[in-house]
Amino acid sequence: MASMLSSVIFPPPPSLIISVMSVVSLVAISGLGISEILGKHLQYSKFWNLSSAKSSREQIKLSSRTGMLVFYVPALLSGVASFVLYPNHDPRLFLVKAALTIHFFKRTIEVLFVHKYSTSGVVLDSAILISCSYFSATSSMIYGQYLTQGFPEPKVDLKYPGVLLFLVGIIGNLYHHLVLASLRTKSDKEYKIPRDGLFGLVICPHYLFEVLGFIGIFFISQTLYPLCFTLGTIVYLMGRSYATRRWYISKFEDFPKDVKALVPYVF
Repeated sequence: MASMLSSVIFPPPPSLIISVMSVVSLVAISGLGISEILGKHLQYSKFWNLSSAKSSREQIKLSSRTGMLVFYVPALLSGVASFVLYPNHDPRLFLVKAALTIHFFKRTIEVLFVHKYSTSGVVLDSAILISCSYFSATSSMIYGQYLTQGFPEPKVDLKYPGVLLFLVGIIGNLYHHLVLASLRTKSDKEYKIPRDGLFGLVICPHYLFEVLGFIGIFFISQTLYPLCFTLGTIVYLMGRSYATRRWYISKFEDFPKDVKALVPYVF
């Protein structure tokens, strides 16, 4: 296993911070996914108020648009700033910076112009946690990649398959966000069962394509931190999609039971 990993990823960089952050991101994000399965949710979207009645203190609620901008804008700014902080002629570092910046630019544009929001919101605590996760992940991935400059390339070069997988991920994610947006008019705030695209097979195809996008970023990078962050993200989105499917089943009597959570026919 170790020899296989050494053929596809760079050696760990000489940075204790990046090594520690890699382990922390894997454990922390995976833990959030397990919490989702157990019913303890990050409070945004349809789950924004499920835990509020259990809280002994007053919680600050943001609108969905504001909360999601808090999610993504700091990470976007980190990506943009990296082109100034880490100027280089290394194609792999450039592709990592570009992919992360494009990902969070796309998400910001969707928040502003694509998503149509229900009456739900985002609890400030969850917004700060998610924002810090994305910001630290973006900064750590780029810095860790910068530290690999001058290292021997891995025996197996995955960066161009990674670019292809990343593009499939962001295009598929955008398409299914457009499908969700098409279910609502400006005056319609209710949830409906989506059926177009891969929604006929899984309830969260936008999560599936987000996973593909992050796998693509790991392939481009081939470093330890993106591997750990991507594995953690897979566990989290499995948990979140499982909870989402359970929510739809509880809300809609006609929800098709053969529709899976994240992976068609499997999970």
